[in-house]
Amino acid sequence: MPQNGRTREKTQLLAFPLLPNSGMKKVLALIAIVALLVGAGWGYQTLNAMRVNARTTQFNEDVDNLFYALQQYKDKVGSWPIGSNAEIGKALMGNNSKNLMILVGRKQDMNSKGEFVDPWGTPLRIYFSGDQILVRSAGPNKRFDDSTVLNGDDYFRSN
Repeated sequence: MPQNGRTREKTQLLAFPLLPNSGMKKVLALIAIVALLVGAGWGYQTLNAMRVNARTTQFNEDVDNLFYALQQYKDKVGSWPIGSNAEIGKALMGNNSKNLMILVGRKQDMNSKGEFVDPWGTPLRIYFSGDQILVRSAGPNKRFDDSTVLNGDDYFRSN
């Protein structure tokens, strides 16, 4: 008889259902939904970071080309171009004292006003001081931040 008792125990253990009631099924379904949402959120964050990195790379390449063109302008004309972003663009396109056109490398993004724009579509701010050039981009939020903003996303480049 003891042998039958053991057999009965083994049979009962083997017959134990994986999901004994619908409550356990609901918990597992909820866990699966949460895991799916977390995975989707992580995927979105990764995709967004890749987009920002690609635009940052494009910004750096564009600014390198702009620095080169501005340096060529100074070497050929004798001074930095003066004025606003649009006036600097016009000067590089030949509206200068020597009617000299300076190419900016690959097609530089410009808006309808003739201003150089960053990869997010915001006009760049270009500053000259002595032999230095500073180019500022508003970044992904398209707003020029000041020192009061904790998480500013502006980009600065200097030659």
